[in-house]
Amino acid sequence: MKTLKYKTISANRETVNKQWFVVDAEGEILGRLAAKVALVLRGKHKTDYTPHVDCGDNVIIINAEKIQLTGNKLDDKVYISHSGYPGGQKTIPIKKVLEKNPERVLEKAIKGMLPKNSLGDQLFRNLYIYVGAEHKQEAQKPAKLDLNTIK
Repeated sequence: MKTLKYKTISANRETVNKQWFVVDAEGEILGRLAAKVALVLRGKHKTDYTPHVDCGDNVIIINAEKIQLTGNKLDDKVYISHSGYPGGQKTIPIKKVLEKNPERVLEKAIKGMLPKNSLGDQLFRNLYIYVGAEHKQEAQKPAKLDLNTIK
């Protein structure tokens, strides 16, 4: 009797094909941009996606200072941190963070959409965010990524 034998192929570090992409954040909405970039960093857009392997691509984001926030988030949204000591809670409005370090807003949004383990830390190292239109990864010849093609 003939039987079909199927074999599930998992990607590993040696078989993963990583690419470099550049994303222009000008005029993009923060949450939507972060969700799509996190998907590309994780590798979920690829057919050989494996959950426990870094099979995502490297992403360069330029013009981080030109992202947009919808609604009243520019006035209402705050980042909260706590030192661990009594009375050690700090709140920083997003408006101040955008003025001082606009790349931090994107970093925080994208990191929150990645796994909370060592794989998430490894995936986050594949992200490069720059203020302005210039970046330092010209040698990798990154392709322009159109976020509208990613679902």
